Amino acid sequence: MINKKVNSVQDALQGIEDNMTIMLGGFGLCGIPENSIAELVKKGTKNLTCISNNAGVDDFGLGLLLQQKQIKKMISSYVGENAEFERQMLSGELEVELIPQGTLAERCRAAQSGIPAFFTPAGYGTEVAIGKEVREFNGKMHVMEHAFKADFSIVKAWKGDEAGNLIFKGTARNFNPSMCGAGKITIAEVEELLPAGSLNPNEIHIPGILIQRIFQGEKFEKRIEQRTTRSKM
Repeated sequence: MINKKVNSVQDALQGIEDNMTIMLGGFGLCGIPENSIAELVKKGTKNLTCISNNAGVDDFGLGLLLQQKQIKKMISSYVGENAEFERQMLSGELEVELIPQGTLAERCRAAQSGIPAFFTPAGYGTEVAIGKEVREFNGKMHVMEHAFKADFSIVKAWKGDEAGNLIFKGTARNFNPSMCGAGKITIAEVEELLPAGSLNPNEIHIPGILIQRIFQGEKFEKRIEQRTTRSKM
């Protein structure tokens, strides 16, 4: 059995260079590869095109890369929680491609499955469809969307083994599973890394064949994006 384990986040991110396209799992601050993002900030890798549902918040997640002007383009479906993202987009400092959320997920899954393109009704008749092929199916118009092409996919899982098999926990099963295998190289950072064969096969969400590198992360903050508390009675 092939051992996919690397000893550090530095080893895991070997080969990521300026001007590359990177997929990053997570939704809001849930299930984001915190250690990998922090290392990219430290490395100073720049002019990145990032494919992610959103860009974290101003001082955490992909917001840290935005602060350092390391991202030249965001391909995402949501802007709302990050003021710096909004500011850079409106000022023209950051190129942004906004995509319907379902289309974003499907373009990841298509890349994972080796499907070059697909048709979806989402976005027909809007700016999303400008310049794209449209076709009618069963009396309804559809827009052709292409699978993403990424150099690296970086995902976050709860548990993994040295063969690369992954288990996600709760709502961290957002964009993470569909981004596994969707880049030329997939890196998984996990909270708990176990010897191969330790995971129950019936509980594995992603098989190791889709993962090239896996490492155990440290000091996951797991911040709460929007904290709501009940006032005292």
